[in-house]
Amino acid sequence: MKDINELKQKRGTIIAAMRALTNKADAEKRQLTAEENDQFSRMEADDEALRVEIEREERQRKREADAGRIDNPTPMGGAGDDGGRQGGTEEMRAFRKLLLDGPRGLLDPERRALQMDSATGGGFWIMPQQFSESLIQAVDDQLFIAGLATIETVITAASLGVASLDTDPDDGTWTSEIKTGAEDSSMAFGKRELFPHPLAKRIKVSNKLLRASSNRVEALVRERLSYKIALTEEKAFLTGTGAQQPLGVFIASANGISTGRDVSTGNSSSAIGADGLIEAKYSLKSQYQMSQGLRWIFHRTAVKNIRKLKDGDGQYLWRPGIQGDTGDTILGVPFLMSEHAPSTFTTGLYVGLIGDFRLYTIARALNISIQVLSELYAETNQTGYIVRAEVDGQPMLEEAFARVKLA
Repeated sequence: MKDINELKQKRGTIIAAMRALTNKADAEKRQLTAEENDQFSRMEADDEALRVEIEREERQRKREADAGRIDNPTPMGGAGDDGGRQGGTEEMRAFRKLLLDGPRGLLDPERRALQMDSATGGGFWIMPQQFSESLIQAVDDQLFIAGLATIETVITAASLGVASLDTDPDDGTWTSEIKTGAEDSSMAFGKRELFPHPLAKRIKVSNKLLRASSNRVEALVRERLSYKIALTEEKAFLTGTGAQQPLGVFIASANGISTGRDVSTGNSSSAIGADGLIEAKYSLKSQYQMSQGLRWIFHRTAVKNIRKLKDGDGQYLWRPGIQGDTGDTILGVPFLMSEHAPSTFTTGLYVGLIGDFRLYTIARALNISIQVLSELYAETNQTGYIVRAEVDGQPMLEEAFARVKLA
């Protein structure tokens, strides 16, 4: 286990050196020299590597804490391991045999334990609910939006109706004891249907690794699948079109976040400005600014540029999170980086977003199925797995979000 405090101290030293370099150039009223730019870029890369390492270690500790393994570690496959916890039921034992040996390795009772409706007609087998839930949890652990969003789980891929307030009522009116105030008919509720849409992913696992991990094969397959699914879902939650897939926050839509929540004031046609970030943040009502779910989202290229921005007093908008449990912030708001966030800096395009992600709703279905490809990759001594899941999502109240747009 790595020492997080030591990593933060190293990061603090690098950040201080970067600040000293830019402050020197500012004091001398000049730009960084070519040599200083190279030095700054090297330190920036080292800082980013440390930031990622710190966050990865913190996430891992959280997973271990949730699993109760930090203070009471158990050997792999023991009572505290996934294999021990999930291996007790007939359904889970049959599922493990399916993962290891394919459908032909199952006895008739085991086939019945994993059979639901006609799913097996196409070679797909319904995952036990224990595994389905743990896979969903593993996916959510890897998705930053899912970690903040409101998640609704439905047993099958039916629609989920979520009420949305499309029009706010007017303010109350002062009146006397026996009167009720003016009637208001402006308040209107909408209902946006979330339909968990099919999502399929394929992985390949070495047969040698499967045999070596036979007592925790479920965990091995789950880890591989969750990573693959997480990448696809994160992209959809950000830039999904809403057509047979989630509606992303960077997509202008009357069903999600309309163009009325775009903020370009303070930005140029090719770069984010300090004033632009301030305009975006303060376009949100105070209750959203105080929310635990409030986050910026940027591509790493945007963050790199924002790190150099200063306010009117010469103070950096970006603050490193090297003290305690506080992460890096921009204007006091934590930020998240995604490779799927927009990164083209051209007139009229989106380059960032701030929002309260508790008001992004994700609908997941539990009827996850898996197909085992025992023979297809025989030449490379591998077994293939195709998983089919169902998920949908969209922002439910646009006033809780603001997109950063170039002028």
